[in-house]
Amino acid sequence: MFHRCRNLFAGMAAALALAAGPAHAYPDKPIRIIIPYAPGGGADGLSRLLAQRLEKTLGQAVLVESRAGGNTVIAAQAVARAAPDGYTLLMTGGSTMSLIPLTSKQVPYDVRADFAPIGMLSKGPYLLCVSAELGANTLDEVLAMARARPGALSYASNAIGGSAHLGMELLAQRADVKLNHVPYKGFAPAIADVVSGRTPLAMLDQAALGGFGKSGRIKVLAATSQQRSSMYPDVPTLAELGFPGYELETWFALYAPARTPNAIIEKLGGEIRTWLATPEARQALAALGQEAAPSTADAVRARIESEQRSYGPLISAAKISTD
Repeated sequence: MFHRCRNLFAGMAAALALAAGPAHAYPDKPIRIIIPYAPGGGADGLSRLLAQRLEKTLGQAVLVESRAGGNTVIAAQAVARAAPDGYTLLMTGGSTMSLIPLTSKQVPYDVRADFAPIGMLSKGPYLLCVSAELGANTLDEVLAMARARPGALSYASNAIGGSAHLGMELLAQRADVKLNHVPYKGFAPAIADVVSGRTPLAMLDQAALGGFGKSGRIKVLAATSQQRSSMYPDVPTLAELGFPGYELETWFALYAPARTPNAIIEKLGGEIRTWLATPEARQALAALGQEAAPSTADAVRARIESEQRSYGPLISAAKISTD
């Protein structure tokens, strides 16, 4: 009888171990982090820093793969369709989940049904920038130019319907001016035309701006966050310049396909939060123009819903569409 019970309990333990195996053994092969942008930007730098950390703590290779195009939809769709086993992840900015589904009726994924947020990693302000060629030194001077010639002053963005686009539309709406939107395929070509003065105005994230803001070829007029930028502490916020409550941030979060086991989500989330608490991580992110902003999966969902409530009316009023 004793032997039969012992064998029964041993069998039950083995079955439980087998059922829990994938989560407890995770990872036992390389992990891919897919980004929906060209190499060299903020998401790429952040993903590579995270990959280095996870390789040390998890003991497996972590590969960063760029799948740019389709206004970030191509990469997001690939991860949404991937096996929910924790080996294919998506690192992307807030626009992919918050804004693009509001600007397109043809997005091939459902934010809530197809993705499992793991956690937010970083955030940072956008910077309202103007070409030195324009001859304006303050926001008031830029707005005066826009009012003198409605629709003549152009601004650049990295994509239709992205945060930089909607942030400029919100500013134009609140300032009661008409601006001409010129979308580019990424911040790099946009910055080139801002420097030359061809498209003299833009909201740029700090990582994309790089050294242009310090060189004087691009003038930084305002930060879009509630607090001043740590990289440009002498630059006022838009709230300080007469637009109270204005806030816009670039932020990055990591996602897995829906139905990925909770044990894997929690393991990755815990690794990320532990890493972001270290001085080394904070210093590395500061060099990218980003601020460590660890969060839970629930906080990511709440942020997406908050941004959709905030920008939905603006998108409808401005008739912004990426279709």
